[in-house]
Amino acid sequence: MQAWSIFSPWRPPEMHPISWPEVPRCNAAQLQYLSEFHTPRNLPQQHPRYQQHRPNSGQSPLPLRNISRATASPDPRLADSLQSEALKILEWPSLCNQLSAFTSTSMGLAAAQSARIPLGRTPTETRRLLDQTSAALTMPRPLDFSGIQDVSRIVDASVAGTMLMIGELCSVRRTLRLARSLIQQLEEIASHSSSYHRCSPLLEILRDCDFLVELERRIEFCVDCNFSLVLDQASEELEMIRSERKLNMENLEAMLKKKSSQVFQAGGIDRPLVTKRRTEGGREAVELNNLEVSLSNSEKMEEQAILSYLSSEISEASVQIKYLLDRVLEVDLAFARAAHAQWMNGVCPNFSAVGCQNSEHNSLLVNVSSIRHPLLLESSLRNISTLSTSRSSSSNQETGVRKSGMLPGDLDFPVPIDIKIGSGVRVIVISGPNTGGKTASMKTLGLVSIMLKAGMYLPAQNHPQLPWFDLVLADIGDHQNLSTFSGHISRICNILKVATERSLVLLDELGSGTDPSEGVALSASIMHYLKERVNLAVVTTHYADLTRLKEKDAKFENAAMEFSLESLQPTYRIIWGSMGESNAFSIAKTIGFDGRIIERAQSWVKKLTPEKMQKLNTLLYQSLLEERNELEIQEKKAASLHSDVLRLYHEIHDEAVDLDVREAALKANETKMIQKELKVVKAEIDTVVQEFEKQLKITDPEDFNILLKESESSIASIVQAHQPSGDDFVDRNATSSFYVPQIGEQIVIKDLGDKVATVVEAPSADNTVLVQYGKIRVRVNLSSINAVAANGALASAPQPRRKTLKNTVDLRGMRFEEATFNIEMAINSRGPNSVLFIIHGMGTGRNIRMSRGCGCEVSASFLCHSRMLAVFEKSVLKPPEELCFQSVVVMDDIFCLLCRALHNTFNMRRFSRQDAEAMIIVEAYKDIT
Repeated sequence: MQAWSIFSPWRPPEMHPISWPEVPRCNAAQLQYLSEFHTPRNLPQQHPRYQQHRPNSGQSPLPLRNISRATASPDPRLADSLQSEALKILEWPSLCNQLSAFTSTSMGLAAAQSARIPLGRTPTETRRLLDQTSAALTMPRPLDFSGIQDVSRIVDASVAGTMLMIGELCSVRRTLRLARSLIQQLEEIASHSSSYHRCSPLLEILRDCDFLVELERRIEFCVDCNFSLVLDQASEELEMIRSERKLNMENLEAMLKKKSSQVFQAGGIDRPLVTKRRTEGGREAVELNNLEVSLSNSEKMEEQAILSYLSSEISEASVQIKYLLDRVLEVDLAFARAAHAQWMNGVCPNFSAVGCQNSEHNSLLVNVSSIRHPLLLESSLRNISTLSTSRSSSSNQETGVRKSGMLPGDLDFPVPIDIKIGSGVRVIVISGPNTGGKTASMKTLGLVSIMLKAGMYLPAQNHPQLPWFDLVLADIGDHQNLSTFSGHISRICNILKVATERSLVLLDELGSGTDPSEGVALSASIMHYLKERVNLAVVTTHYADLTRLKEKDAKFENAAMEFSLESLQPTYRIIWGSMGESNAFSIAKTIGFDGRIIERAQSWVKKLTPEKMQKLNTLLYQSLLEERNELEIQEKKAASLHSDVLRLYHEIHDEAVDLDVREAALKANETKMIQKELKVVKAEIDTVVQEFEKQLKITDPEDFNILLKESESSIASIVQAHQPSGDDFVDRNATSSFYVPQIGEQIVIKDLGDKVATVVEAPSADNTVLVQYGKIRVRVNLSSINAVAANGALASAPQPRRKTLKNTVDLRGMRFEEATFNIEMAINSRGPNSVLFIIHGMGTGRNIRMSRGCGCEVSASFLCHSRMLAVFEKSVLKPPEELCFQSVVVMDDIFCLLCRALHNTFNMRRFSRQDAEAMIIVEAYKDIT
């Protein structure tokens, strides 16, 4: 067999049969998927293959075509039938249709509209679905699903032996390529994300998929999808046939042109031409025409052979292709659930301790705050029909994770309800008036339980907690052709047969439709049976006797629907632990019934149930209800505060998790900035050196020291300007916190010892500004400058005096003129607010005698000028003594020498009085060694 490489042109061997590289076969996960979940699409759901139980595995893919249960039941078919009925009663198909507006593929749309949304068969699978939804919510951008088609029918046709057309082959190739691009998008997002683990639930969906790259490349090699034709390179036989046909057509046209020219020259026709139609063409063209027909038929047969073989290869890879389509569908549904969660401001539910192992302990079995029915919420949110209409044009913008669609309040939102059920409670009895919300509340509990299993967020507040239910069974309304009571009891009987210890049972108006006494007795018996059999049962009733079961058994709990006597309208709020009132007398009196009728009815009720009426009508009971309402308000405030604290905790926790990564990124960024700044400093120093070398060639030897000192001073200024400080770690892009000076304004430079400088140019885009102090211009960062105080005072923070080779003058062994020249050069090289160290010996007194005539004058000029701050005389034999400019004591001849040098310096106008705002500190050292 000839190997095929993508890096070199590939041609198959001789046809009949064509020898192709083998398509990769199924891996272990796909074989398990094939054996357990891959069934023909035309099989009914009651087929035994749909009832096969699949063992749970941590990373096994979820089935998308049926809903199965983890817990075995005596009659699986009956359990599935009752579960399907309950889903319809709880309006699960309507919620799936709501979710379909957020899907991005035709497969997702079809699955949602047909209510084939997968439900977790175990708590582990449900947790994985929730993790997928949470991961999709954290994506910085939605995935691009555009172009992915549901090619399952094409694959089924190839399995049935049908030869696929070119367009169908191209659809398969395009879907394989775009499916592979999904995992590439996820990997790219994960590589740029600060936390890789957030994307892992979505990556795990596609991790074990075979994207059939070889099959995709083979179709691309054989078929041109742009022009819908089979390429010559598909096989050597096809290329040879088309070459012969092309040559035959050229010979035929040449022969006909020649014959046409002969007829034209003979005067038979007006101009030479060749027509192509099925007529007599002369005996010379018969043979070539026959060869053209034969080659055309051979070409069609060869193309059909290639298409048939490609179809057979797709048929052999049908399991991998369908497995890949299901995984793409799972990713699409994860992003649809995330978008749906943001649309309705949903929050992630958690498992309560009861019903799910490995959960945190909680005293409540069900703890859901301010839950709203998702279908009732839809009318108050943005119209989602616009999402489906724009899916084809911009699926990645409309169906991805986006902000919530709350309207500004012109629509009325449904009343939220709180569901608080203790961990020891097994049966809830809800009572209250008709149209008070009993059935709607019960439906809400059932629907959110199914949403939890599907991995969907709930339209609630705080952190809702529910147990995981293997079955949600419901009897709400009459859906059979029997009488009301017969259908009611028949359905309850079937529910009791299949219910398990992890099931949720919802029964509406239990025991109604028959004699009240018998109905109460039967209902009480059923409820006692349920409390030992199921995880939770919720029953609505008008029988007051059923509400008294709580007094004898703690596994029962009462709940009542609140009714406003002022407006005669239900408030749809649930009062837990209370028994509901019918309020029939109050409603009748408000409507306008004859008072005598109402009084007679009340007297009969008092005779029948005097204790009940006395209890309900006491002021104590009303005050307790009011106190309960106030406590509920306080509880909601505390829960809201607790939710905010938890949210802040999770935000801080997430930031702490990513702290190391962000710190490394900041260090890398700071390193790059330092390297960039070092390049700038090196360039500036190189410029000074080049200028020094240039001036050195044209400068007199006697001016060499001056030139050298100037260059050294420039380099020192450059280095000093780029000294690091604590402000260097401030965000350089946060220009809004920097002081922005104006041209000509005086500023204080913190990095240079609070020197006062003048702004020469406006601040540049890199947050630096060019300033001048003295005759030196330097560019400093905006973060290292401050404005001068309003009173004009200059901040002169003390700076340490450090003795270095550059700021030290050694006068030992020098004569007066030489020492004077060196001091003048040293002072000229020093900038404002700098330090100069002078080392001198014991001296012979010559300096004093030579300068005695001008000593007083020089001293007076020196003392009255602000350039001089202080002179320190230090010796190894005695401690330093500061000489302030108010009372100068000449301790040696060096002082007169220093005064003369300063006097000469200021006469030379090296430093003007305007530039001399900063002072010079001079330290003189007497060295007797």
